Amino acid sequence: MFLFPQKLILVIFCVIFVSFQVTPEALAEPPSIALCQVFPADNPWNRDISNDPVDPNSSKYIESIGKEKPLHPDFGSEPNQPSTLYGIPYTVVNKTQAKVPIHFVSDYGVEESNPGPYPIPPNAPIEGGNDRHVLVLEKDNCKLYELYNAQLLADNSWNADSGAVFDLKSNNPRPNSDFCTSADAAGLPILPGLVPYSEVESGEIRHALRFTAKKTQRAFIRPATHYASNSTNPNLPPMGLRLRLKANFDTSNYTGQARVILNALKKYGLILADNGGNWFITGAQDSKWNNEDLAQLKRVPGSAFEVVSSGPLVLSSGNCKLNETPNR
Repeated sequence: MFLFPQKLILVIFCVIFVSFQVTPEALAEPPSIALCQVFPADNPWNRDISNDPVDPNSSKYIESIGKEKPLHPDFGSEPNQPSTLYGIPYTVVNKTQAKVPIHFVSDYGVEESNPGPYPIPPNAPIEGGNDRHVLVLEKDNCKLYELYNAQLLADNSWNADSGAVFDLKSNNPRPNSDFCTSADAAGLPILPGLVPYSEVESGEIRHALRFTAKKTQRAFIRPATHYASNSTNPNLPPMGLRLRLKANFDTSNYTGQARVILNALKKYGLILADNGGNWFITGAQDSKWNNEDLAQLKRVPGSAFEVVSSGPLVLSSGNCKLNETPNR
């Protein structure tokens, strides 16, 4: 009788075992907008954090943001005025859209912005309020162009305080951007962190959501690249801080659009992106939001969240080198 050598039997067993192993954290299909993948599946924005360890300073961070203060959906429509929408709008163009000059009118914007031209049409929607964000997705190359405090000029060029360009196909979407702002204080892109109506309607959001806090510290956690504070208080949240809704928070009494959003907050969580109202999450502007559904989110207190460990704090000072000419 032929006997298999012991080593060969071991190799065959290992191959069979590995072949039938199930990946413990299979990557979900990344979200998409206008057929553009919004970052690779393993990008921090798209990563499932439901099993990540809790940050040792979680309770102090939550206390500083407000453990009794409620979650606030900063999108929808004005009560009794359904045509008055709020949230952040965006527009989609193709590669034939003409690129126009962008004039950065702030000192920091000149140094920390991707220079123009940008493919922004003259009818691009502008966010209401003081921030006046303009977001444009060029769908053929999956490039995202964002402006802060944008003003259209008579020649169809734009003034802005700052601007940024991101490659949505890449995990390095804006090279050399450490210590650089963007159209958001944290140096992050805005569009990937919005609550999108299309995903809520489908029943599942597959990415983290952008939120704001009134007071932050002079530090950031990547993928954020910038801070917007002079405070060194270690209990204030740094830009890029990642939070999730606690697994034991009971969502059974929440319905509709609110329930979908809360499910996403347990799995993908929140990323601190800007200074602003505490616990304000931002959605894409859309007439189909249901204000009554969204109002349920205001019953969720800050104490229902916990901070996860998502990377080291960048505390050092540095200069943005986005537009530096390399030595030759």
